[in-house]
Formats: sequence, structure tokens, C-alpha cells
Amino acid sequence: MIILHGASASPFVRKVLVALALKGLPFEQIQQIPFTRDAVYRKINPLEKIPTLQDGELTICDSTVICEYLEDAYPGSALYPDNAVDKAKARWYEELGGTRVAELAAGIFFQRFMRPMVLKQETDEELVKKIIDKQLPPILDYLETQVPEKDFIFDNFMIADISLVSPFVNAGYAGYETDSTRWPIFSSFVERVSSYPIVNQILAAEAAAMGRG
Repeated sequence: MIILHGASASPFVRKVLVALALKGLPFEQIQQIPFTRDAVYRKINPLEKIPTLQDGELTICDSTVICEYLEDAYPGSALYPDNAVDKAKARWYEELGGTRVAELAAGIFFQRFMRPMVLKQETDEELVKKIIDKQLPPILDYLETQVPEKDFIFDNFMIADISLVSPFVNAGYAGYETDSTRWPIFSSFVERVSSYPIVNQILAAEAAAMGRG
């Protein structure tokens, strides 16, 4: 049995949940918050980040490593394109989504949701304003040129799609919405990915667990 460690609201855990659903793989999820100095969790992930996946005797960390493993170990319902050019593009989009996009979009979530609700700290609204007004627009300008006006990046829904959108789901929990007049193509893409049946089901369960359903 596959075991996934990680809190569902994490954009990285969400990506793996989508991958498991696309593959139709049964699994058990253990809700795990990162960086809690949990001695038991630290034994399987010394970085204390999420997600971590266990499959039999295998234990691996990092959402990209996990998705690549699932692609190799469980054929069918491809998570990545099969030709070299498109696969390289998919890996780039996944990297972008997991680094700068997550840092900014999910950073809004951290400031406006995690700090007041979980950490009992004040939100740094000056930082949020800087992210929204200065740092995020150049990334959105780029994404506007990269995603399609219809369907998904590689026709079929794949990991590249959820990788770019997942951090914006978190930003949405914190009251942020991409300006559809300034970035209409990407805004439509976010809605399309979020409405994809597998993603929609995961988001519905996630919202219910957060008391938003």
C-alpha cells in the first residue's frame, strides 16, 4: 500500500494527490504538517518538508521526485509527455510551479492564512502588497504567454498543468484572484484546471476539511 505523508492543503501534496488519482492508485494519506520537529516524521524525511511517499520498502521525498517515480513505476495515464521536447517543457513548468510561482502565490496564503490562523502571528500586509503589485505580475506576464487558450498545455491533462495552478489555489484561500482583465488566458487556465474532474474532487474534499465546504 502506498502511504502519502502531507497536509492536503499544501500545493506540493495536492500535486501528488492529483498524480495518484490520475494513475488510479489506492493509497493511505497521513496528514502531516511540515517543520513541526516531529521526531517520528524526521526519521523518514530529515528535511521535515512535505510530501513524503512510502511504497513498500521505498521512501522518497519531494513532489517532483515522487511524481517521476509514479510515472516510472506505474505505467498508464501518463503524467508527462513522451517526447523529449515536450517532456523538457513539462519539467520546466513543474520546476517553475514548485519554485518561484509557489514562493509568491503560496506566499500570499502563508501570510494571510497560515500566519494568523495557525502560527497566531500578524500578517505582513506590506509583504503581501509587494508580492501582488511587484513580484507576481512579471511571472503572470510570462505564464500568460505559455498556457493555451483552450484545453491543457499538452492537450491531455498532466502534471505540468496542476504544477502551475496549485499555488494559485492556495492564494485563492487567502483572498487573491488573478486579474482576468490583465491576464485573461492564464485566469481561464486556472479555472479550467481547477474544474478538471479529478482536481475538482480533490479541492472539494480539501475545502470541506478546512471548513470551507
